[in-house]
Amino acid sequence: MKWQQVQQTPEAVYVLVLAPGEDALAEITGFARERDLRASQVTAVGAFSQAVVGWFDRAAKDYRHIGIDEQCEVLSLLGDIAVGEDGPTAHLHAVLGLSDGTTRGGHLLEGQVWPTLEVIVRDSPAALAKVHRPDLGLALIDPG
Repeated sequence: MKWQQVQQTPEAVYVLVLAPGEDALAEITGFARERDLRASQVTAVGAFSQAVVGWFDRAAKDYRHIGIDEQCEVLSLLGDIAVGEDGPTAHLHAVLGLSDGTTRGGHLLEGQVWPTLEVIVRDSPAALAKVHRPDLGLALIDPG
């Protein structure tokens, strides 16, 4: 991954360009932890050679995995970075376009980049914390 900070104030803005074979979620989360980003918005476009998105099953309190085992376009990737139990963590949702024109979407669990993923990260001076909600089975942002 290559990156550049393109704005410093009033909020830091970074452009990340991921390379073939990199895992999008791992790279974005790793970047957030290295830079200690605590309240950021994330958007991206690009493509994956394969991906896994998830649909949250309320009854099971866990994600059902939806595998995509073909080249797919990242039509939309949106999310946030907030502080979780393990530090800054990316929470991303994706809509992926398949070769037949259909789409798959959900919580991004894995995405192997090919040929690139172009990511914009807009940080905020505020800090957002995720708090685990046992009643839901999820960690959600607690705005304080």
